Amino acid sequence: MKTIRNPHIPLAVYRELAAHLRQIEGVSVKFLQPIDRSFSYLGSQLDGLEISGIDRLQPEDSTRLDLILKYYLDRYNSVTN
Repeated sequence: MKTIRNPHIPLAVYRELAAHLRQIEGVSVKFLQPIDRSFSYLGSQLDGLEISGIDRLQPEDSTRLDLILKYYLDRYNSVTN
């Protein structure tokens, strides 16, 4: 399992990332609700994404996942663990 968190990624971008990741067979994505429920236009409205199923991927799907994550992580300087 992998978690991605960045307080500056907009909700729409999290949804876009989730849509890309869900195209990989076996990958599941869960939106993590924010701890602080106060609304901010500058905040992301999500605490992050939890990505599961990555430990069972075929090598080509694992490479595809890595490329998708690299694009978003580089673009938004996100934290992953």
